[in-house]
Amino acid sequence: MNPLLITTTQAVDPVFKFIFGVSLVLLLGITATTVGFVIRYRRSRAPEPTSQSSGNIWLEIVWIVLPSILVLAMFYYGWSGYLSLRNVPKDALPVTATARMWSWSFTYANGKTSPRLYVPVGKPVVVNLVSKDVLHGFYIPAFRVKRDVVPGMKNFAWFVASKPGSYDLFCSVYCGVGHSAMITTVEAVPAAEFAAWLEKGEGKEEKAAGKALLEKHGCLGCHSLDGTAKVGPTFKGIFGRRVTVLTGGTERTITVDEEYLRRSILDPNADVVKGYQPIMPSFPGLTKDEVTTMVEFIEGVR
Repeated sequence: MNPLLITTTQAVDPVFKFIFGVSLVLLLGITATTVGFVIRYRRSRAPEPTSQSSGNIWLEIVWIVLPSILVLAMFYYGWSGYLSLRNVPKDALPVTATARMWSWSFTYANGKTSPRLYVPVGKPVVVNLVSKDVLHGFYIPAFRVKRDVVPGMKNFAWFVASKPGSYDLFCSVYCGVGHSAMITTVEAVPAAEFAAWLEKGEGKEEKAAGKALLEKHGCLGCHSLDGTAKVGPTFKGIFGRRVTVLTGGTERTITVDEEYLRRSILDPNADVVKGYQPIMPSFPGLTKDEVTTMVEFIEGVR
């Protein structure tokens, strides 16, 4: 990693520590002064004011100059830190983060897509933020990164992972009933391992083309593959199952088959499984072959 590069963590932490330290000193100082005054000038000891002083020029200078210096120092550190957060290094790796209710997907320059953000250790990464529906928040506590993801607005964040590891990535803005499940990770790996992963046609999470498409379009943010309860019905064992759906407000029992799965992908509110909200977005840009691939994968989830 470039020793001259100031990372987002290095930009934010000193500002936080400085402001916290100043606040702590002021808190202790004001508290100690207040307690001292209460003890020294309590009513039983001095029932009537005896001071004849009309003012103290030096005291007034101190309480004007000192807070001004502190505020200017906070501004300086905050502004320099903000510039570090917004000035992206020229050699940063570009990644596009797509947020939708309620999942993340990350697309790299070569077209590869992953539900987790893979990054090389020691290299700056700039993440271009895109929302497909509502307001979301791109938040990685470990790297002190938090940016709004606004529909129709260009925004970005950058960071450097200084050591290998798995770091939580959250949505920091309430975006609907599945907001709490909109969690993924940043996987920081050595540069050589990242290069090998990036060049592979399929990653570990994309062993099947159908699963890759489900991940790309955020389906697995609401539908689990292992039976776990989420915002939408689990895909585990769904094919061939008898389910009760609401069609135009009327209940009916059907068997999940290929036709039903295709219709649910292209027109998700046509037949809503009873007990679930009609909140699934439609995907008009899907091709016939893509829908077929997705349906075939769902059929095999047991």
